[in-house]
Amino acid sequence: MAPVARINEQLAAESGMKGIFIKEIEDALLAGTVDLAVHSLKDVPAEIPDGLTFPAVTRREDPRDCLISRKGDTLKSLPLGARIGTSSLRRQAQLRHHRPDLDVVDLRGNVDTRLKKLESGEFDAIVLAMAGVKRLGFAERITQILDEDVMLPAVGQGALGIETRANDLRTFDLVASLDDPETHACVTAERAVLRALHGGCQIPLGVLGCLRGSELHLEAAVFSAAGSEFVRCSENGPVDQAREIGLRLATALIESGADRILRLAGRSVGQA
Repeated sequence: MAPVARINEQLAAESGMKGIFIKEIEDALLAGTVDLAVHSLKDVPAEIPDGLTFPAVTRREDPRDCLISRKGDTLKSLPLGARIGTSSLRRQAQLRHHRPDLDVVDLRGNVDTRLKKLESGEFDAIVLAMAGVKRLGFAERITQILDEDVMLPAVGQGALGIETRANDLRTFDLVASLDDPETHACVTAERAVLRALHGGCQIPLGVLGCLRGSELHLEAAVFSAAGSEFVRCSENGPVDQAREIGLRLATALIESGADRILRLAGRSVGQA
């Protein structure tokens, strides 16, 4: 068996070139240099190369975003004009929607770098994915968990996916034992929305799937960059129809005006 590869997420985040790193890993998979790769699914493009597959999506960490503020303020209590940092267009749009008075500024770097910038006084608050904060041992720094009614997370946020070659049945079977069916179904539905909207990880789209009894509930919203315009829709259905639920939700978003909002952002929208 070839070596195992894992995306260097911190380096990719620092450089803002996550897509390039993922492509390099996928090229190595296709070439047989490595046999599997572990990705943070929120960074994986909607389309993956022919010949590759995800036999396993591991149990999801908390998919929500969180606010870490320098003086213990919540999103609601931050002073007028407070400077808040995040590299995500999705987060920026939703922050501006709820607090148009805030000075929302682009912030890059790994989690440790971002926390240091907060501590140095460059920002009054920053917004990060809870999963990353918790995995790195910084959970005690969280000031506020941003529930989905305030900020819908990114597609696949909090979930790790294991990618292999589709024809490598031995590795496929070994990896499949690590799969969490509930998380896999939710992420499949979320990624179907992303694919139908022809989007990457940097469009103002928030989406979250969860199980409610025996049904999968999926909710998504598309925002303008300023946060002043948005459309939000939801769909429900059987868990084994995850992809179809995602496609129906994408259609509902488009019919409600998401295509116009995304065109203004320079994106082409249409059913996949």
